[in-house]
Amino acid sequence: MHPRPSPIAASLYTLRDLNADVIILHGPHGCCFRTGRLLEGDGVRVLTTAMAENDFVFGASEKLTSTLKKADEMFHPKLVGVVGTCASMIIGENLKESVEDANIDGIVLPVESHGGFGEGDNTEGAIAVLESAVKYNVLDSNEANRQIKMLKLATQIEKSRGMAKGKYIKPNFGDNKEKVAKIILKAIGDGKKIAFILNAKKETSYLFADFLNIDYNLFSDNLNIGSNDNNLNYINNDNNLNTLNKPVILANLDTEIGLPRIRNHAQNILSELNLNGIEIDYITGGLDEYPVTGDKALELIKNNNFDLIIVAGVPHAFKIEELDKNIISIAITDGPRLVEPLKELGYDYVIAELDAHSKTLGVDHIVDSDFGTMIRTVIEWESENDDN
Repeated sequence: MHPRPSPIAASLYTLRDLNADVIILHGPHGCCFRTGRLLEGDGVRVLTTAMAENDFVFGASEKLTSTLKKADEMFHPKLVGVVGTCASMIIGENLKESVEDANIDGIVLPVESHGGFGEGDNTEGAIAVLESAVKYNVLDSNEANRQIKMLKLATQIEKSRGMAKGKYIKPNFGDNKEKVAKIILKAIGDGKKIAFILNAKKETSYLFADFLNIDYNLFSDNLNIGSNDNNLNYINNDNNLNTLNKPVILANLDTEIGLPRIRNHAQNILSELNLNGIEIDYITGGLDEYPVTGDKALELIKNNNFDLIIVAGVPHAFKIEELDKNIISIAITDGPRLVEPLKELGYDYVIAELDAHSKTLGVDHIVDSDFGTMIRTVIEWESENDDN
């Protein structure tokens, strides 16, 4: 009953992740405008055939052929995606024929994706790109099948646990960030057993990793909690996590899984965290495996008597309801319409980060989040009070 992401936008993002140089939207100039402009920040040229009223009656195949030739002349692309829209797909435009007529040097992937007529799930747009990429030998079929499996699982999670459950969900901007930051820092100061779980998606991981990118040890040291010899975490062969005055960190940052751009995101985040002296205790999988890495994280922590757990990124893919109700649980999400579903799942507190996509497109480093900034501010306040 409320707007959902479009298959067309999902097609654009997936072509971006395949490192397409140019994407052409075969439709009106306003179709998927915001996504197209955002992707320009990621180095992708997004063009449109600008279909008009007459084209809806007589067709616009010549416009697509002309736009392909112009894109080749201007940008000399190695990989181009041609994405259908509601307008061009409803009138039955033959994308493949127009691509063949253009006969440009680069590889062109025709993607028949639009926002309706059986393609309501946004993941269908991504699947259409992957299938075209296999057909044109851009992607291995095994990798495509793995990704399609993850996309279908992601859809199941959204429909059963997220904002696609079928009812209207009022936007909610979550709990007070200062209050929740103080809860976390008090738990650290009290020597509680804490787990930080990054279960993020694609480039938004640059934002959600920010709450990890903080030296909480300095905070606990100021409170004389523990000693330098005890600031160690480890996971033994029995999956028992042990921590002495330091949060255990689990993250889906496997650098060997996913499309090249996605693996690069994971590597960038790990490198920055390591540079700042922050180590991940357990890698749960890749950034495109968030539908299943939540289960892996749950398996690792459920029998380890944690006092507080934070899940950031796609927290509804983590079955918080299977943990002891006495554990304080905090979710960090990018969707105001996800706050209510996350509370229903059992999270005690939900933090909403706005504009995660726009803040992370085109970057290659961890970006400041509102919640991470609040945690740093509270730490600074506490330090100043200690000094006084």
